[in-house]
Amino acid sequence: MVVLAVTWIANEGQEEQVVKAFERLGAGSRKEPGCRLYVVHQNRDDKRRFFVYEQYDDDAALQAHRDTSHFQEIAVNTLPKLGKRVEAHLMEPVA
Repeated sequence: MVVLAVTWIANEGQEEQVVKAFERLGAGSRKEPGCRLYVVHQNRDDKRRFFVYEQYDDDAALQAHRDTSHFQEIAVNTLPKLGKRVEAHLMEPVA
């Protein structure tokens, strides 16, 4: 299993558009055969800050996710217009 943890900051006033984009991205991602979990969180105190937690079967499943049309449309083309990715960590379980 591989885990991807990503932090996004929405541009001022774009919070609702980011929520909608992540809802669409999450819906498509959770249907992928290699996706175990895809959860988007919004900070309670700073509504511009988002944390995305993703689990995939392996590196191939993560790459397949990145190759999907919904990822390309939303993560590559839409979200960068609405904010910026400030952190991304690729991890795997210890044991």
